Amino acid sequence: MKPAVPSTFDKVLDLNLDPAIYGTFAEIGAGQETANWFFRVSGTAGTMAKSISAYDMTMSDAIYGRCDRYVSRQRLGQMLGHEFGILVERLAPQRQPGTTFFSFCNTVRARGWQDRGECHGWLGLRYQLRPGDPPSDVWAHVRLLDDLNVNQMEALGVVGVNLIHAAFRRRKSLPRFVESLVENLRPGRVEVDMLKFQGHGYDFFDNRLCALQLVESGLTEAAMFREDGEVVQAADALYRRPLLLLRGSFDPVTKLHLEMLDQARGSFRGGLPEAEVARTLELCEISMGNLLRGGQVDHVEFIDRADALQALGKTVLISRLPEFHRMSGYLTRYTSEPVGIVLSIGLLNELFKPKWSEDLAGGLLESFGRLFRKGVSLYVYPWRNRRTGEVVTADSFRAPEDATGLYRYLIEQGRIHSVPYRDLDLLKYTGRDIQRMIREGDPEWRSYVPEVAHRSALHLQGGVQEPG
Repeated sequence: MKPAVPSTFDKVLDLNLDPAIYGTFAEIGAGQETANWFFRVSGTAGTMAKSISAYDMTMSDAIYGRCDRYVSRQRLGQMLGHEFGILVERLAPQRQPGTTFFSFCNTVRARGWQDRGECHGWLGLRYQLRPGDPPSDVWAHVRLLDDLNVNQMEALGVVGVNLIHAAFRRRKSLPRFVESLVENLRPGRVEVDMLKFQGHGYDFFDNRLCALQLVESGLTEAAMFREDGEVVQAADALYRRPLLLLRGSFDPVTKLHLEMLDQARGSFRGGLPEAEVARTLELCEISMGNLLRGGQVDHVEFIDRADALQALGKTVLISRLPEFHRMSGYLTRYTSEPVGIVLSIGLLNELFKPKWSEDLAGGLLESFGRLFRKGVSLYVYPWRNRRTGEVVTADSFRAPEDATGLYRYLIEQGRIHSVPYRDLDLLKYTGRDIQRMIREGDPEWRSYVPEVAHRSALHLQGGVQEPG
């Protein structure tokens, strides 16, 4: 049975009455709603050393230094560094060793006058785990989904309180920490799409698990990290870039996955201006449905798959978007450049099944209409019939009888592309076949998995580890 969720008021009172917690607040862009909670609740002087809001850009630059973008990760870092540095410099001699200092900062773009742009912000906390410790950081990016400015401000204040409270009271459990960030807010008001811990005490913490937990707990539809493991915010990483996405379970990562991307890459880049080719970002997406084992997400398996993809230089996207039309909407939210989705003939066939459009009033037509947004195309890799040896491509694929006309139209309009193949032998076994070979100790599997992914593949299937 889950414990009762404390109200925002109770969380603030808990912090205000703790004599060991003391800090500053710096908020730009959506009022001072987090600090306002601490003013409204009794015992403010027990927590708050200072509250500031430098709305004017010149004033902000004078305090924190110049910055290319004011609502950015860079600006948040400048704010945290300045505010925490002053706090410790001025108050540590008189308050420590009994005080854990913190600085809470945010920089936000909330709804403005006649403004319909993306509303979002960066929130961060620089704090000490224990009195006298070097600083630790927790950073978060939020999307504000309310239509009215006043509602966005209110939601931001609650998230700010939740972040501070979680850092001091929920840090022993990542799921509890993550889920507490949206406590006391109804679903659909905010999205938290990036969370990162760093600094003292987090040297060996794997922030990829934060990305996974945000998706698993429903705080965001998708999260991502680069080939070096650095978690990134989707809008920054995808902004105005051509995107090529491969969907799969990657259990294990196979040479066929790489071949599909390689072959699709040539077709996709062929339709791009030369200046955009180098800016193309390739993504390997793992759906939450592919991480479930007995109804639970296996975090160890997730890390194994991520390690293998990263060793191959891939950016990883985790999502809870099984429908292709929802994934299309997610990607085109951040870019107006071409988007290519790479898939197999088997997945292409899946798109015509009613289960993927049963919640849409327009059924299959609406599903395909949403999928093929401006600039989105499918790149389909062939399949080989084991019994007859026939190779089925996107051009020879036979859609269901009632969708034949629609399919031919999409082919003719260049929205579905047939990807060429080089090595038919890669189609000999499915991912499940390779899983079985690993479990049974059949060495042939090594011919179908990239060498850098061998260890991860063995671990995923519980096989015998290779020496060394």
